[in-house]
Amino acid sequence: MNKVETMVEGRWFVQASCLITKEQKAIIASKLYNRITDDGFLLVKSQSERTQLGNKELVIEKMNELVNGALIKKKIRIATKPSRQSKENRLEHKKRNTFNKIQRKKIDPGTY
Repeated sequence: MNKVETMVEGRWFVQASCLITKEQKAIIASKLYNRITDDGFLLVKSQSERTQLGNKELVIEKMNELVNGALIKKKIRIATKPSRQSKENRLEHKKRNTFNKIQRKKIDPGTY
């Protein structure tokens, strides 16, 4: 534990920023709602380094990563149909499974 107070708390007022658009502000507010205070500040803390300067650099780095990660759009999944080969494999497996179950049945003496 450090004897001297070296923790750094970074605050960024998202709504007043002119670096990002209104749409980006809305995305950041929705994705990082648990890190934004009631006043509208994005809050990031760091106290892992031994110096205040080191913690300040970490806070800036963390804040950049959070904002950039929130602004990345997720790739939309395009639904595809199963291929002909996969359908044939599935049906073949079902036929084998049915055959195995038929083989497990008890034989009736009067049927043969």
